[in-house]
Amino acid sequence: MISLSESYSSGEESVTWLTSLLKEWICPDHYLGIFTDYKAYLWVLIPFIMLFSPVLILLGFIYLSTLLLHIYKIMSNLKGDYLGKSWNTGRRAVSYLWDIYGIVWHGYEVHGMNKVPEGPGLIVCYHGAFPLDYFYFVSRLYLQTGRLCHTVVDYNFSKIPGINLFYNVHGLTNDGRMGCVEILKKGNLLGVLPGGAREAFFSDENYSLVWGGRLGFAHVARDAKVPIIPIFTKNLREGYRTLGKIWPFKWLYEFTRWPVVPIYGGLPVKLCTYVGDPILYDPNITVEELAEKTKTAIKNLRDKHQQIPGSINRALLERFAKHPKDD
Repeated sequence: MISLSESYSSGEESVTWLTSLLKEWICPDHYLGIFTDYKAYLWVLIPFIMLFSPVLILLGFIYLSTLLLHIYKIMSNLKGDYLGKSWNTGRRAVSYLWDIYGIVWHGYEVHGMNKVPEGPGLIVCYHGAFPLDYFYFVSRLYLQTGRLCHTVVDYNFSKIPGINLFYNVHGLTNDGRMGCVEILKKGNLLGVLPGGAREAFFSDENYSLVWGGRLGFAHVARDAKVPIIPIFTKNLREGYRTLGKIWPFKWLYEFTRWPVVPIYGGLPVKLCTYVGDPILYDPNITVEELAEKTKTAIKNLRDKHQQIPGSINRALLERFAKHPKDD
């Protein structure tokens, strides 16, 4: 019988041999310039991975959130009724997770939260390259008010494997116009990003709204007879950007509608979400007029709070400077 010490020694020798082999294959002596230790490659790769993997970071937090909810589900012996009060503690734990990440990494702030009405309402916001600000906002909203904001998400998001519990507990939906109207008629808040993937991929540091002829959100607000609450997040494009201006990626998206445009960044810039005055329900204006009024409201928030074009250096400096508490 092999003793534990012998087994450990044998395993250690195997690891040493494998490490030496990988070092020689990846970084042979005749390729070495300034690097003489394979560990130096880690310091080169880590910033590169951090720069180009915000998608992995988001997925990591979503899966971590899902894991927390599964643990809570088992401990509380819960089944179904995902939007019920029995899930409130689990939702709060996940909201704390996202809120802490927003505070630590982006110094995240919300200005004008008191403008969100107590009753139902449609929250409409600009879609950055990466909608982390929206996750931060709905988490802060839940922690401060106890109100769950349902969210309209892209069909592709609903197909991410293994996140059904996160999807259901946080009221994510892609059920279409009638489903959205029903959510609002039940007295809930609902969030939507009209620009969708097109705005995420093809807008830039000038923060242009790429809505095309999308009027669905205006139809929903009008049919449900609820106010629209516009919001905008400062420095969102400085934290996360895309390669959507490169024609092969744009052509591929237009041809397939697959979300294949690379997103990079994840820089710890200052993020501040500003909530605008609600656009109250008015039966006397058309859907087109309501959509244009909403777009103008978001542009006004942008023009008031965002210096255009955005600057990564400025956004990073703001992260560590005292930010004025303006609403």
